[in-house]
Amino acid sequence: MEEMKPNKKPIIWYWIIAIIVFLLLNSFLFPKLSQKKVEEVGYDVFMEMAEEKQIGSVEIDGNQITFTNKDESEYFKTGILDDPQLVERLYKSDAEFKKEIATTVSPVSYFLMSYIIPILLAVFIFRLFMKKIGNRGGGANSMMFGMGKSNAKVYVKSTSGIKFKDVAGEEEAKDLLTEIVDYLHKPEKYAEIGASMPKGALLVGPPGTGKTLLAKAVAGEANVPFFSISGSEFVEMFVGMGAAKVRDLFKQANEKAPCIVFIDEIDAIGKKRDAGQYGGGNDEREQTLNQLLTEMDGFDGSKGVVILAATNRPEALDPALLRPGRFDRRIPVELPDLQGRIDILKVHAQKIKIAPNVDFSAIARTASGASGAELANIVNEAALRAVRMGRKSATQEDMLESVEVVIAGYQKKNRVLSNKEKLTVAYHEVGHAMVAALQTQSAPVQKITIIPRTSGALGYTMQVDEAERFLMTKTEIENKISTITGGRAAEELVFNEITTGAANDIEQATKMARAMISRYGMSEEFGMIALETSNSQYLGGDSSLTCSFETQSKIDQKAVSIIQTQYERAKDLLKANISKLHEIAKYLYDNETITGEEFMQILNAPSEYA
Repeated sequence: MEEMKPNKKPIIWYWIIAIIVFLLLNSFLFPKLSQKKVEEVGYDVFMEMAEEKQIGSVEIDGNQITFTNKDESEYFKTGILDDPQLVERLYKSDAEFKKEIATTVSPVSYFLMSYIIPILLAVFIFRLFMKKIGNRGGGANSMMFGMGKSNAKVYVKSTSGIKFKDVAGEEEAKDLLTEIVDYLHKPEKYAEIGASMPKGALLVGPPGTGKTLLAKAVAGEANVPFFSISGSEFVEMFVGMGAAKVRDLFKQANEKAPCIVFIDEIDAIGKKRDAGQYGGGNDEREQTLNQLLTEMDGFDGSKGVVILAATNRPEALDPALLRPGRFDRRIPVELPDLQGRIDILKVHAQKIKIAPNVDFSAIARTASGASGAELANIVNEAALRAVRMGRKSATQEDMLESVEVVIAGYQKKNRVLSNKEKLTVAYHEVGHAMVAALQTQSAPVQKITIIPRTSGALGYTMQVDEAERFLMTKTEIENKISTITGGRAAEELVFNEITTGAANDIEQATKMARAMISRYGMSEEFGMIALETSNSQYLGGDSSLTCSFETQSKIDQKAVSIIQTQYERAKDLLKANISKLHEIAKYLYDNETITGEEFMQILNAPSEYA
């Protein structure tokens, strides 16, 4: 969709023109029109300059001699003495005799040229400058320098813009938005039955899921003007500027109806108000929110003005903004499922040259939990890797490697581990893989590597579920904790020593153990009691405990018990298969990377240490 930009020259050009005009007038016109300074000197100076031939022009008038220097840049005058040889002396000095040397201008001309004309010129330039600023600021009623201007990007109608076919993986959201498109096309069909379209629709979901893309697709399908502005653009240093921008935005929208107004990151101005704190609720952000609420109540939805907004913090929005009559419809834009990831990969793969045998299903399973933006980045990274490898198209290997790049970062080739560290990392990663493989209800191992990555990982084990999972049982969570602790268990079992390599494992295991108790109700001691609340579910899902300090202490003790139990379980599994642990770790140490198939073949084959 093409952005419509106003055809206006930058204000700086008017400043440059004004400065150039002033400098030209000051350099060439004003000095010549101003009064010339005449210096009075003695007759001896006049005689000396005549003898040295330093006189340019001379005028003898009554009892006064007026003359100039040779380049006529200075003017002098002196009295006349009884000097019979005066004319002869001047003739020998090559002086030019003039009837009159103009050393003064009339007082009226001097006043006009020195004061009136410069003042009138300055006033004219100032008025022209202010007129241009007024036009940029939205007319006579706009604030100075356009501070009350909404600055929304306006996209003109375009049949070649983004359409719903360009947005994959969000079928439910597209279905809900299709009704809005149909209303903009055929409003009479809804008016006939008495139905009115929702004034606003709020798109909520994690970052990168395509909320902004969906809004542009709605405008592209409806073929109407599209206003796009970020919530942070309303917030200004001066109180009242944000409210003025809101008024200007809705004024423009009403003039171009039917149209779509899209406010991205609306939580920047739509946060819950603070119940009279901070100056009685008179701050800039709250004034902007109040103006937005007023404008949404005031405009007529039958004109075809639809307000779309996006946020990944819906819990932070003011309830007055979410009530019916304002943002009537809430449209979730969640992370894509398996089929959604496949569709998104195919859409972005159309933009690059890709090998015909690429299995998008395998790539989508590997990239579980990835957003649409991350999947687009995966495809682009695959194309870049294909170029680096000298290929004309991206292959399956490029795609799978790009998934690892997005998840764990690039291979850090300049980090060289010592032999002892490399062996420790090998046992650590094989410990994870073996505990996962020896348990039931665990995701199969896809890959094991001990090549350091730019994310800081010295190695990692990749597990990929065979099918999409939406629920986890208590046993599955315990198995996952056991798998996470398998790396540290292998270190202690083989080297009788532990390292700092399990820092991330400890953090993950602790979060899962706490969640079992405080969120999932999987503890016999507490049962189905919510002991914590989730904050910003779309921005990492941070949580905070909502219980007494005594209960928090019991939660800590229970979490320690769960993790310790699974750690001992992991040690027992590895101890029972110690020969395979040594065999696979040696193979990984030699090869640095092994696939899931190679790992399972060695694990299931008769042990060479038996």
